[in-house]
Amino acid sequence: MKKLLFTLIAGAALFTMNLSSANAQNYKTALGLGLDFGNGPTLVGPSIKHFFNNTGAGQAEVLFGGNSTRVQAFYQYHGAIQGAQGLKWYVGGGPGINFFSVGGYSQTNLVLIPQAGLDFKIPGAPIQMGFDWRPTAWIGDNSEFEAGRFGFGFRFTF
Repeated sequence: MKKLLFTLIAGAALFTMNLSSANAQNYKTALGLGLDFGNGPTLVGPSIKHFFNNTGAGQAEVLFGGNSTRVQAFYQYHGAIQGAQGLKWYVGGGPGINFFSVGGYSQTNLVLIPQAGLDFKIPGAPIQMGFDWRPTAWIGDNSEFEAGRFGFGFRFTF
């Protein structure tokens, strides 16, 4: 419970800090590969990120690995980093559904995932990468919280 409280407070603090003024995003939509890794199994699958305006983006992923299939969606608030062309910080999060099945046993859990990370669009190339910390809470059968989870995305922009 202390880890969850710390995560929520840290996320709120990052969200309210005005690290720099936001500028126009340098891509609208990116499609590619997403990874969710850390303590436990690594999940890999298709990922899409779309900016609704200069600071708000949605990201959706369908990931596979460790006898699981996870469908998750996030809302992210972005801010520019002065002097670093194409680099932004972001905070956000969202829900997911994790389907686990092995040897006749199966379970489905709701997953809550806050995020804090960096988004980088390579100047002059149609490539975007994102890296974030995403502590994960599974709610349902065998509920648990895992602070050591991270995400990485490699996508092509258009």
